[in-house]
Amino acid sequence: MNAKEIRELSAEELSTKLRETREQLLQLHLRKQTGQVEKTHEMRILRKTIARMETIKRQKPAAPAAAQA
Repeated sequence: MNAKEIRELSAEELSTKLRETREQLLQLHLRKQTGQVEKTHEMRILRKTIARMETIKRQKPAAPAAAQA
């Protein structure tokens, strides 16, 4: 999921998607510990996606305040 797609989500959808992505990362961590993961690069992708979501989530409330000033 790229930044453009994330920005188009509403705040509620963003929170839901963030929770789901964190759950996927947790499941991937658990599967890696048991040796069931073949594509370990997916963990890196999920971590970066979570970081993008957190950044955009933090920017969204500030955007209307900046537009008024």
